[in-house]
Amino acid sequence: MHEVVQDYYGKQLQSTADLKTTACCDISSLPEWLKPLLGRIHPEVLSRYYGCGLVCPSLLEGCRVLDLGCGSGRDVYALAQLVGPTGEVVGVDMTNEQLAVAQAHQGWHTETFGYGNVRFIKGYIEKLDELDLEPGSFDVIVSNCVVNLSPEKAAVLAGVERLLKPGGEFYFSDVYADRRVPEAVRNDTVLYGECLGGALYWNDFLRLANAAGFVDPRLVEDRPLEVTDSALAAQTGNLRFFSATYRLFKLDGLESACEDYGQAVIYKGTIPNNPHRFTLDKHHAIETGRVFPVCGNTWRMLHDTRFANHFTFIGDFSHHFGLFEGCGSVMPFDTATNSAEASPCC
Repeated sequence: MHEVVQDYYGKQLQSTADLKTTACCDISSLPEWLKPLLGRIHPEVLSRYYGCGLVCPSLLEGCRVLDLGCGSGRDVYALAQLVGPTGEVVGVDMTNEQLAVAQAHQGWHTETFGYGNVRFIKGYIEKLDELDLEPGSFDVIVSNCVVNLSPEKAAVLAGVERLLKPGGEFYFSDVYADRRVPEAVRNDTVLYGECLGGALYWNDFLRLANAAGFVDPRLVEDRPLEVTDSALAAQTGNLRFFSATYRLFKLDGLESACEDYGQAVIYKGTIPNNPHRFTLDKHHAIETGRVFPVCGNTWRMLHDTRFANHFTFIGDFSHHFGLFEGCGSVMPFDTATNSAEASPCC
């Protein structure tokens, strides 16, 4: 499928107007703080953007970030402004045409930002161990609507785990299905290029993540996708697709369920652009100054990562009170476009 993807994104698509579904179009509401950053990115780079979500997590200043399947570089150049002159962003992509656009405007962005902190590497995201990248050297790894295009998704996750520092995270948006995608859809070159043919059944993704060492994946946000081309819609039938953003932490000690140790955190309101609340995931919007009960895994995701200095931590692991109620194993995505706000899980 590498040749199919390279042809589709290198030759068939010239701009987002050529897409036949909403899978590779980020229609989510951009936060106000991000809009000025995108305004400083070259127009050609923006026009060749095919992502399905927002992959700019909080608190990146000074971080070393890797973007898998960086394409024309939109996310790389946005992240470059967030990590600042003391950080670095590395983009990896296998498509010559996309990399050519990203590299052609590298000097323009260096002049615009006042510093140069990005580099681009040609390579396959399933073969990160073959690139000149040091294991355990990245604080954050991101990817935007690319993992679904890989024929070896387990290898991608294994490579990510290898490159992350302890306490680092894989923060990425991708496309998922509500069931396993049938062979006829998987083998259709257009559907594959549109990020639908290679979509993982959401529960299979969770299994792969756990097998790679990423226990307790956290869903940040999701939205249903629309197949706008009638011929493609007929091919996909009753399959439902979703764009979803997950964060996976490389942490020792995480448990397979949300266990209650009587712990809590208090957010100090000090993370940039998050003065009133910090959103860890879809079920954890932690208000500033409020005692917020958390499970052991959430406690570790805040205490043992770059977020630690922005929280006060209450409790330890000396007493166990069983499971947090309400943490089940049903499909986590909202099926309606405008769903009601979900109740807290733990």
